[in-house]
Amino acid sequence: MALRKGSHSIFSVHLHFVFVTKYRRKAITAPIRSRLREIFANVCIKTKCQLIEFSGESDHVHLLIDFHPDNNLSALAGSLKSASSRIIQKEFSEHLATIYKTSVLWSSSYYVASTGGDKIERIKHYIQSQEEPTD
Repeated sequence: MALRKGSHSIFSVHLHFVFVTKYRRKAITAPIRSRLREIFANVCIKTKCQLIEFSGESDHVHLLIDFHPDNNLSALAGSLKSASSRIIQKEFSEHLATIYKTSVLWSSSYYVASTGGDKIERIKHYIQSQEEPTD
């Protein structure tokens, strides 16, 4: 992975996030997954980060992000989850209403790990190998 430059820094920070649906319900369909990719990429652009890899299954998603150190890690996770939940709830309200009684998509927790070097290629491969949701 290439080094990136900030105004006063040179950095290479890569984070592997996993977001799980509330109650691990199988709420993510192929169209939702596709839309999530767009939403996460847009949030990353707004925060000077880069979405390197994205995939997921019907009950969770994986993101590999090139993180910009101007950000706060928990604030980035919150932005990713809140923006995606809000937009997905609006655009796929009929589908989500069959799964959840309230306006919800993500569990309140998340997984994040920093990674670098050769391990990035293994994580990219792992994310790409996720079973894609049907429908």
